[in-house]
Amino acid sequence: MPPSELAAASRATCLHRGKPLARLSDTDQKRRLRGMVVQHHATLWGFLRRLGLDDSDADDAIQEVLLVAMRKLDDIDPRFERGFLLRTAYRVGCRLRARRPQVGTDGLADPVPHPDVLVDQKRARELLDEILARMSEQLCAVFVLHDIVRLTMAEIAEALDLKPGTVASRLRRARADFDQRVARVEASMNRREVGR
Repeated sequence: MPPSELAAASRATCLHRGKPLARLSDTDQKRRLRGMVVQHHATLWGFLRRLGLDDSDADDAIQEVLLVAMRKLDDIDPRFERGFLLRTAYRVGCRLRARRPQVGTDGLADPVPHPDVLVDQKRARELLDEILARMSEQLCAVFVLHDIVRLTMAEIAEALDLKPGTVASRLRRARADFDQRVARVEASMNRREVGR
């Protein structure tokens, strides 16, 4: 969304029950929102893709997350900004994933000079997307945030509004689930190779 549209949307959404939400000037709001985009866009996009959204849905989800952030800008403590954005992205992503459960893979492969490497990377990412899409949303979110996004357990607890023990338990279950799914895929691939 261009800055001019963000400013217009900000002015349109700054009233809640007749009371102004914004204590920041329009310039400060734009600056803070732009900073959020610069600092967190890649993390949000990667997280949403690993939740099973395709490129288009991930982009739509990020816009929705930023609109929520814009409406609540003055209530978001800058120290916990990433947690707020990830928690919001999780909720938006789960809602979109429920509507469109299929997993897309377009645009995932980075340009690599050798075609064999590109094909292997694409297959690996498709397999990862497929495995993650079959995991429960609760386990998938914790697994992705810890093992792919590389958040700490405390950051995940804050981002998903969970108790630290719940995060640890879900991470253990998610890793076991992931390992079982990978083992089944490997066994299936081995059976196919033996059958040739």
